[in-house]
Amino acid sequence: MRAIVAGLIGCAAIALAGTAPRAEEGAVNDFPTVARADYVFACMQVNGQSREALEKCSCSVDVISSLMAYDEYEAVETVLMVYKRGGKAQQEMSNGDLQRRVKDMRRAQVEGELRCF
Repeated sequence: MRAIVAGLIGCAAIALAGTAPRAEEGAVNDFPTVARADYVFACMQVNGQSREALEKCSCSVDVISSLMAYDEYEAVETVLMVYKRGGKAQQEMSNGDLQRRVKDMRRAQVEGELRCF
């Protein structure tokens, strides 16, 4: 009887393991809904206010969120907003780490465009 119960528990564990989220899935694709909506709204402003643009822009933010964590995306977006204002922020952009992070985000954006547009 113990062998049967152990076998059933083992089968249940295997079945549940297939449905549980993997660790790497939790590490990315963590964009909050409002961040996704902001991205889609801005994207649609550039690409047209159509159903097709909605679908393409939604796809694009999904690709970006699968390639980078939200914390990284948010940090780069903040740096770029400050950079646009000029002044000392432009001097900070010479930092190699910041430049690498911006390039990583740009690559994710290009990947989204390639897959979705």
